[in-house]
Amino acid sequence: MKVGFNLLVLGADITVEHARQLERFKALGYDGVEVPVMSGDVARYTALGHLLRDLGLSVATAGTVPADANPISNDPAVRARARDHHRWLVDCTHAMGGEIIAGPVHSPVGVFTGFAATEDERCRCVEAMRALAEYAMPAAVKISAEAVNRFECYVMSTTEHASQIYREVDHPNYGYMFDTFHANIEEKHPAATYELYHREINHYHISENDRGIPGTGHIPFSQHFDALRRCGYDDWLTVEAFGRSVPELAGATRVWRNLFDDADRLFSDSIAFIRREWSAAGERLSGTGHEVSA
Repeated sequence: MKVGFNLLVLGADITVEHARQLERFKALGYDGVEVPVMSGDVARYTALGHLLRDLGLSVATAGTVPADANPISNDPAVRARARDHHRWLVDCTHAMGGEIIAGPVHSPVGVFTGFAATEDERCRCVEAMRALAEYAMPAAVKISAEAVNRFECYVMSTTEHASQIYREVDHPNYGYMFDTFHANIEEKHPAATYELYHREINHYHISENDRGIPGTGHIPFSQHFDALRRCGYDDWLTVEAFGRSVPELAGATRVWRNLFDDADRLFSDSIAFIRREWSAAGERLSGTGHEVSA
């Protein structure tokens, strides 16, 4: 198991100028970071990758698609831009030494038609995800599409939706993410839903119900950690929290109030919480006779 932190809380453009904050993540014991890839050229991410390797931090990336590069659009020119954007995401991730692209790469956040996804849109989504997975495979970059709640996307908003698309994509380099914030909205029994689909899930976000510090809200994380350990999960557990320091991101994530006292407390409390809950889940399952992964 590797503990990571999604850097969107620091801003949309992470560069070598964030060296001090990145050093702090390493000092706190994080195994890696999830770098948002929203803009910039490959050279910038190459330089950032050198810094991260020097610090001993592994890399995942957080990817999205803009409205004018919508993979499920009925306009071939827009879908062509989406293909180019996807390839740029892979190239930037590879330049950093990243191992996985996680996020709503299937469709733009906040773009709606007012209707449920059509069969044509679903087919275009499957086609785009398969092409993305195929392009990323030689670079050893995995894809983890994120099911985000119905207020943000409509083509993939539940784990069941994500699973249906996963089975149609049918590519060894493609999986999808489980996010506790989105599952708290969309799933009737989130931890049980993870267990049902866990073989298809290749990335995991730890996110509180208000997107503040994990463990300070009402998400029953002990159930989630028990499920993770029962299923033998042994990959990224990445904290995703949001703040108001970057106005455009605060607006996009609907963060209208402060969700934590200060960033360093967020960073330190989050990793302490994950390590504590992971160990506690292991002890609980050991007592029931289950095998527990390290």
